[in-house]
Amino acid sequence: MFCSKCGANVAEGAAFCNACGAPVASVGIAQAAAPPAAPPVYVASAVAPATAYAGFWLRFVAFIIDAIVLGFAGAVLTLPFGAGFGLHGLLRGRAFGSPEDLVGATGLLFKVIIIRAILHWLYFALLESSEWRGTLGKKALGLEVTDLNGNRIDFARASGRFFAKILSTLILFIGYMMAGFTEKKQALHDILAGCLVIRKV
Repeated sequence: MFCSKCGANVAEGAAFCNACGAPVASVGIAQAAAPPAAPPVYVASAVAPATAYAGFWLRFVAFIIDAIVLGFAGAVLTLPFGAGFGLHGLLRGRAFGSPEDLVGATGLLFKVIIIRAILHWLYFALLESSEWRGTLGKKALGLEVTDLNGNRIDFARASGRFFAKILSTLILFIGYMMAGFTEKKQALHDILAGCLVIRKV
């Protein structure tokens, strides 16, 4: 070891420096040369927000909200369209005067159905594949549609989920009721499209 005052070489274990007589600190060469230990580094781990699967009744309330929104939007889109084809006369109770009137009314009804079907498809597919990840009804209740890994779905998958609802409806709405008893609260159309409906908690 070395004297901290004069730098002379001091025998190991000596209490005083032989050259200047100063007391010697018991710090070895290796200890003196060793750099100070770096302070520990703590890495903050990102904790994902807790989520839960949305059950049947929450989704049913969201559906009611969406039905109100779509009913209003559908009326705005189809009533002026229908009036242009003489629907206002039918609403006043005018009887069909000829087979042509019946054919016209049937054609009008078909067009209204097509317009409303397109409206429903775009409403669900666009909103569920958007940054919102859900319709207005789902957004109001804090629900989101995701893939099985919790990621945002694209428009194609959202469209597939929408059209799979036809099957959920055809089997007497049992496809919708499955959200009440499946493990991840998935309806039939969720399972077919590989989707989840989650609730932020």
